[in-house]
Amino acid sequence: MPKAAAASNSKDDADAGLGTDAGTPSFEPFVESPAKPAVADSYETARQRDIWYGLVAVGHGAAVFDSWTTRRAVSSGYGVEGNPLERPFAHSGAIYATTQVTPLIMDYVGRRMMRSSRTWVRKAWWIPQAANAGLSVGAGLHNYNVVP
Repeated sequence: MPKAAAASNSKDDADAGLGTDAGTPSFEPFVESPAKPAVADSYETARQRDIWYGLVAVGHGAAVFDSWTTRRAVSSGYGVEGNPLERPFAHSGAIYATTQVTPLIMDYVGRRMMRSSRTWVRKAWWIPQAANAGLSVGAGLHNYNVVP
């Protein structure tokens, strides 16, 4: 009969991890405390996430409005693009894509702020997105009023 199958109470079997059951090893954990999660807890709530998505939609919509009014004003000859980085794209449809870069950056910053471990940063997470949307709406209204 094999040694593992034999019921034995010897010290060698206990040291080898064999219990009183035939062939059933008994394992003990190395650490007594539970494992720490690899990812820190998220501080965001479902309500904040919904507001964030709303600000994403408003910010990108405001950027499209700003792009449309800028292209309209520049094409009509009533103004020029004030942003030197956007100026090469003001006469083409590429302006719609290039104006989406800033809202994307503000969305990322707002999301990172919402998940920050610092309390004051978590309370101000909405400011970058709201400020960007406000500036885009303001610029769009200005451009709209320039063209008769």
